[in-house]
Amino acid sequence: MAEGWARQLAPPGVEVMSAGTQPNPKGVHPLAIEVMKEKGVDISRYRPKALRELAGEFDYVITVCSEADAACPTLPARRARLAWHLPDPDAATGREAEVREFFRRIRDELERRLREFFGRPPFALAAP
Repeated sequence: MAEGWARQLAPPGVEVMSAGTQPNPKGVHPLAIEVMKEKGVDISRYRPKALRELAGEFDYVITVCSEADAACPTLPARRARLAWHLPDPDAATGREAEVREFFRRIRDELERRLREFFGRPPFALAAP
């Protein structure tokens, strides 16, 4: 969901990449696809990627859970590393309606944080 919002909200010229420490081999969770679609963001063609698939140095690295923050201390960031300790919606349990609502809360929190992140001046992520 974070990748979907980042791609939607990033200024032109900003390259967004996403990967996880333990990508789900089954693909993106169906509820993630569903709740993002409610907001007009299509992530149905996204696929979970492993950190080892990313190479290079990044301007910013944002981790969205504690496990990811601890697992990738060597991922280089030229400008800043941000750790957003959010619960993993894939781990949600309960009735289907409760789990769906949990996904919505995480979706909305990611949107709020990424809007704030991309709205901060100066936002010159893409090197000239």
